[in-house]
Amino acid sequence: MTIEELKAYGADTDAGLQRCMNNESFYLRLVKMIPGDDNFRKLKEALEGGNLDAAFEAAHALKGSSGNLALTPIYAPVNGMTDLLRARTRTDYTEGLKAVLEARDRLQAICGE
Repeated sequence: MTIEELKAYGADTDAGLQRCMNNESFYLRLVKMIPGDDNFRKLKEALEGGNLDAAFEAAHALKGSSGNLALTPIYAPVNGMTDLLRARTRTDYTEGLKAVLEARDRLQAICGE
């Protein structure tokens, strides 16, 4: 995985690197951990089960980690979901969840795992 690949993915690597004190190896190590975050599974299961409280907790955690690393393809859809879940809005989250999981899968492919 390279900074160039992450840029092509849609990550704001300049912002992510800045948050990691411009330590590229540290940034890449943190990014590599994201696809394996259990909150993706928790979000999916909570939404499928209609548990908006648990879905909010998982979405909020993903929003934080993806936002801090400037992983925009994950952050953008999960951010919108977090706002709705914070208000415990009952709506169809299918498209948002699909976008989050697809972004995770694309990142996983870049990470080579």
